[in-house]
Amino acid sequence: SCKVFFAKDPLKIVRAQGQYMFDEKGEKYLDCINNVAHVGHSHPSVTKAATKQMELLNTNSRFLHDNLVQYAQRLTATLPEKLSVCYFVNSGSEANDLALRLARQHRGHQDVITLE
Repeated sequence: SCKVFFAKDPLKIVRAQGQYMFDEKGEKYLDCINNVAHVGHSHPSVTKAATKQMELLNTNSRFLHDNLVQYAQRLTATLPEKLSVCYFVNSGSEANDLALRLARQHRGHQDVITLE
């Protein structure tokens, strides 16, 4: 049931900068789909921070690390006291799955209503 975007004339994106992606012919497209809209592609500060982190450790959050705790503390310090728990996940799908499991546990019900 997955759909390919631009199925009739698929895009071959080869690079991106800021809010734009470029295809193999150099055509520029505004990126309204990917998860980089808040900072853009190839943002110098993000690239520098990612490089610095990857030079030290390149893994996901399945292992304990002080940076996870420090980030959670910094994040929750900006929120109301009731929002004091962080769940770090890999993707929107993982976040949705966790939210559904938490809601089912909290309410004791298994039923779900979804809208297309």
